Amino acid sequence: MGGTDRVRTVVDGDVWRITLDSPGTGNAVDPAMAAALGEALRTRPPQTRAVLLLAEGERFCVGGDVRGFAAADDPGTSVGRLATDWHEVVRAFLSTPVPVVAGVHGAVAGAGVGLIGACDVVVCARSTRIRPAYAAIGFSPDGGTSWTLAHALGPTRALDLALTNGTLDAAEAHACGLVARVVADDELRAAATELAHTLAAGPVRALVRTRTLIRGAAVRTLDEHLDEEARLIAESADDPEGRAGVRAFVEKRRPDFRAAR
Repeated sequence: MGGTDRVRTVVDGDVWRITLDSPGTGNAVDPAMAAALGEALRTRPPQTRAVLLLAEGERFCVGGDVRGFAAADDPGTSVGRLATDWHEVVRAFLSTPVPVVAGVHGAVAGAGVGLIGACDVVVCARSTRIRPAYAAIGFSPDGGTSWTLAHALGPTRALDLALTNGTLDAAEAHACGLVARVVADDELRAAATELAHTLAAGPVRALVRTRTLIRGAAVRTLDEHLDEEARLIAESADDPEGRAGVRAFVEKRRPDFRAAR
């Protein structure tokens, strides 16, 4: 097991488990958290085939470290620098070359909302509450939060939520597509872990190509998208994963994608 005083990491079979580990702050985003989470992604062992993001304590992530903002001599510079660093973390999640699962619980606020938006599949505990929270301190969003909310809820509902500092419960977040699955609180870790291992056993390179297609669909025309689908399915067919999957199908057996290097 490795990590820092903000983030713990461990190899769990095929899964690289990253745990936010600053429960006393609600896993608030500060420079140390941004650096630790970025380092956790950069040091993912190459043999791991999925990432699982979890958090210690009662809250998944309360967003930015507001006490740190209040203590800053030059808040514009310090908050801007933190946002820039945090955005690199979000980009790193989006470009991780294996599937990313998040298991979220408690409070998810501010930059934490953008963080879950950068994960591929979010499993949510039933008691979770999701809140932009920026309006409460007179800030506009960062961390991809406004993008995530606009794409999940549509601009009208996203504006209502963000401008009024509203809250989504787990059922509402699931209904609008912000999270993929809702489970009982005491089942969250087991459910998220099982899902991460299921994806790790699959054709991870094809799954990442699928992520690329689905995330890019909103910014391409159908004509452009068809070209991209053709390009990526050809890559998949040439990939050892695709060859293994086709052979297994023809031979009526389960494919071993782990062995397809």
